[in-house]
Amino acid sequence: MNHPSLLLLSGQHLSLEEIQAVACKGRQVGIADPALARVDAAREVIEKILEEGQAVYGVNTGFGKLADVRIPGDRLSDLQVNLVRSHAAGLGRPLSEPEVRAMLLLRANVLAKGCSGARRQVVEMLIGLLNAGVHPVVPEKGSVGASGDLAPLAHLAQVLIGEGEAFYRGERISGAAALQRAGLTQLRLEAKEGLALLNGTQAMTAVASLALYTAQRMVRLADVAGAMALEALRGTPAAFDPRIQDVRPHRGQAAAARHLTALLDRSEIRESHRTNDPRIQDAYCLRCMPQVHGAVRDALDHVASIVEIEAGSATDNPLIFVENGDVVSGGNFHGAPLSYAFDYAAIALTDLAAISERRIDRLINPDINEGLPPFLSSHAGLSSGYMIAHVAAAALLNECKVLAHPASVDSVPTSGGKEDHVSMGMTAALKLRQVVENVEQILAIELLCAAQGLDYRKPLRPGRQIEQALAEIRNIVPPLEADRSPAVDIERLVEAMRKGAFDTAAELETSAHPR
Repeated sequence: MNHPSLLLLSGQHLSLEEIQAVACKGRQVGIADPALARVDAAREVIEKILEEGQAVYGVNTGFGKLADVRIPGDRLSDLQVNLVRSHAAGLGRPLSEPEVRAMLLLRANVLAKGCSGARRQVVEMLIGLLNAGVHPVVPEKGSVGASGDLAPLAHLAQVLIGEGEAFYRGERISGAAALQRAGLTQLRLEAKEGLALLNGTQAMTAVASLALYTAQRMVRLADVAGAMALEALRGTPAAFDPRIQDVRPHRGQAAAARHLTALLDRSEIRESHRTNDPRIQDAYCLRCMPQVHGAVRDALDHVASIVEIEAGSATDNPLIFVENGDVVSGGNFHGAPLSYAFDYAAIALTDLAAISERRIDRLINPDINEGLPPFLSSHAGLSSGYMIAHVAAAALLNECKVLAHPASVDSVPTSGGKEDHVSMGMTAALKLRQVVENVEQILAIELLCAAQGLDYRKPLRPGRQIEQALAEIRNIVPPLEADRSPAVDIERLVEAMRKGAFDTAAELETSAHPR
C-alpha cells in the first residue's frame, strides 16, 4: 500500500480527501517532530501527578460512576488494561477495513495533539498498525456516542496490547498473531493510556467521513443523471439560467446550475424542440434540480466542515494543558456536533434520492414520458422493461426515509446515571452510510433509464458531456432490447461509479456564468 507522499500528523484538521487517501488508497502516515514534543510534555504532566500522589480522574481513579474510587499505584497498569477489556462490548458486523484505517488515523491524530497524556509509543503504535496493514476487528454496534465511541475504540485498543482480533492480509486472526506477523511489539499500557485510547468520537467520525466523501461525489453525479434524464424527456435547461441563480445566491444552487448547463452544452435534442414546443415549464424534478441538488451540496459541505474540525480535535477526558500543568475534566467526547450533522446529511441525501426517483418515474411512465415507449420497452406488454427497476428505486427510497429519522434526538442514560445524556452519533453515522449506499443504487437506476431513453432519441445527440457519459454506460451495460435482469446492470453501474467511470462529467468545471 505505497503512496508517494507521507501524511505527517500533528493534531491538525484533516480533510475528507486526506482521510480517504489513508483509509482507501494506503497513504502512509507519520508523526511530526513538534507533535512528539507536545506528546512528551503532556506525559510529563501525568508522571508528575503520579509522583505527587494527586487524585485525578482516569489517571488513578475508577471510571464513570466509579470515579470516586482511588486506585493504588501498583495497580494503575491493570486499571487501564481492565478498562480496555471491559469496554470491548461491541456487537454486529465488523467495520470495513477502510473504516478501521480511518479510525486508526483519527485516533493517532488526536493523541498527536498533545492533550491526552499518553506516551509517544502509543501514537507510534497506532501509526504502526496503520502502515503495516493490521486492522483491528471492530464491531459496528455498541456505541452511544458519549463518552465517545467507547466500545468500538476498546476493540481497536485491544490489538495494541496483543488481545482481540485483527484482519491481516485478508485473514482474520488474533491480535497477538497479527502483531507478530507484522513485526510489531504489543504495548503495556500505563496510567491514563487506556482512557486516552477509548475516549473520543473516532468511530463515528471514521464511518461518516468516508460516507461523506462518497456522498459529495454522488451529488455531482446526480447532476449527470438529472441532465441525462432531462435530455431523454426533451426538457428545457431554461431554469438553469444564471440570472435565476444570481437573485437567490446560494453557493450550491449556482454550482449545480453551472454544472447542468455545461453538461447540456451543444445539445441537438434541445435544439430540435426549441421552437414549436407547447410546454411552458418542466416538472419540478427537472426544473428544480439547481435548487435541490444545490441545497444538498451546501448541506454536505457544512457537514464535511464539521467532520474536518473534529478530525483535529482533542476529544478525550480529562485533557492535559501543558502550559500550566492543569488536568481538566470536560465533555469533548460528546458526539452532539457530529450526530446532528450526520442526521442532517441523511435528510438531505434522502431528498436527493427522492427527486431522482421522480425522474425515473417520468422516464418510464407512459402517461408523462414525452413519447418514450412504456417502461422504456420496445415491446411493452410482452416485455416489462424497467418497470421493476423503478419499484426497486421506490423500495430504496422508502428505506432512506426511515433512516432519515434522526438518531440525535434520542438519549438513554448509562453508567448508573453518571452519563445521563448521550449523542447516539454512531447510530447516525451508520444510518448515513446506508443512505449513501442507497442513493448510489438509485442514481444507477436513473442512469440506466435515462440512457435507454436517450437511445430512443437517436439520431439526435445530447450535450457533449452527456453523450460521453452515455458512451460510458454503454461500455458497461448494453441497450435493453429484450427483458433481462436489471439487477445485474444496476450492480455493474454502481461498481463503475465507485471506480470513477463518470468522474469526468461529474467533476466538470466551467467558467461560464461566474458568480
